[in-house]
Amino acid sequence: MIKVRNLRYKYPNNREYTIKGIDFEIREGEIFGFLGPSAAGKSTTQKILIRLLKGYEGEIEYNGKSLLSYRDDFYEDIGVCFEMPISFSKLTAMENLEFFKKLYRRTVDVEPLLKRMGLWEDRDKKAGEYSKGMKIRLNFIRAMLNNPRVLFLDEPTNGLDPVNARIMKDMILEFKERGGTVFLTSHIMSDVDELCDRVAFIVDGLLREEDSPRNLKLKYGKRTVKVEYKENGNLVAREFGMAEIRTPAFFELLQSKEIETIHSGETTLEDIFIQVTGVALRG
Repeated sequence: MIKVRNLRYKYPNNREYTIKGIDFEIREGEIFGFLGPSAAGKSTTQKILIRLLKGYEGEIEYNGKSLLSYRDDFYEDIGVCFEMPISFSKLTAMENLEFFKKLYRRTVDVEPLLKRMGLWEDRDKKAGEYSKGMKIRLNFIRAMLNNPRVLFLDEPTNGLDPVNARIMKDMILEFKERGGTVFLTSHIMSDVDELCDRVAFIVDGLLREEDSPRNLKLKYGKRTVKVEYKENGNLVAREFGMAEIRTPAFFELLQSKEIETIHSGETTLEDIFIQVTGVALRG
């Protein structure tokens, strides 16, 4: 769906490039996570892909054609959910959506979306009176207005309670099941792990890693199994290599001890983020 080759970008008046020559592809029907610390180049890359920033070096293809060859019809294909919610504070939620609907040739019925996101009862309330979480949900609905082929989501669940975050993630997965493609940036690694088919890590304008969450966990994790068990009233932990779990000693331990927990040495995406980028995630 999207091919990026040797992408470079330097802001006017800056000496150094913010994006320093990156290559990646986003396949049709997948959720692609684009991860990295603050000021790494995530937002700049997204702004280039949605044509907010021009004057880049390198090549970008969208659906087999150069991104430069598209005109405003490109925006019929994409939905964008910025990290900072965009709405007119003095208009109601419904008035906001009706305004944005006029920008597209094709649109969807917003009632099911408002009901799904729990905003139907407050559709006639001014957006400026919405809580942060309500604004975020309205922002997501706005991104879905034109039934896009590609969604660009920047920290979509940040600021949502677990229930509404779950609803939004379900809607993202359903969008993918219908053939939609998603470009996702987030610092919530549990969301990335759950949603993304592949992820790429950008650090200081360069890509450091790109693979599926599962393959990254295998690469960076320890191939061990940790067993915790009770012995003489004390909690004891013992670690086995993967080859050792086939040995009599491992089975004897399982049969003879009061086992409390068994864990593989699989790492988390948060640990991988820190290892790859050298930066701890914000709290």
